[in-house]
Amino acid sequence: MSLNFEELRELIQVIGQTDIAEVTLKNGDFELTVRKAVAAAASPDAVIAPVGSVPSVTPMVIAPETIATVTSIAPPPAAPPAPHQPPAAPPPKVDAKVKEILSPMVGTFYRAPAPGEDPFVSVGDRIQSGQTVCIIEAMKLMNELEAELTGEVIELLVEDGQPVEFDQPLIRVRTD
Repeated sequence: MSLNFEELRELIQVIGQTDIAEVTLKNGDFELTVRKAVAAAASPDAVIAPVGSVPSVTPMVIAPETIATVTSIAPPPAAPPAPHQPPAAPPPKVDAKVKEILSPMVGTFYRAPAPGEDPFVSVGDRIQSGQTVCIIEAMKLMNELEAELTGEVIELLVEDGQPVEFDQPLIRVRTD
């Protein structure tokens, strides 16, 4: 038995238009198997490949026989519509005088110069521009972080010894 490319294409198109899931042709050393991808559960909503589309052909050679596996793949079904969600609450009012001191690097945040010592700053403290507010350890180097603003510390956003990311807010300050 021999099939040329046009006969093979015609066979694939005909099988693609039917509900036949698999066809195997055997003749001596020649074997051809044509399979269609079948949805796990047939439903009225199932997506069907358009008529006239040509499935892909993946040949596999296994000595002494040749097996061609043909698969027709339908496009994935459309995603169901998202459930209705109530509108998001408006963002809280932002005080223009409240600024955040951000981490300039990835590392570990420390509030004090050494364990057991007083922290550089606490909530309610007044800070000046240039004053050290914390230490960030990165690769065994202790980097003092200096404030670039003047004001009152209103919130510490990171716990002592906690890892921090680049641009992560560390301290909130109400500026003058």
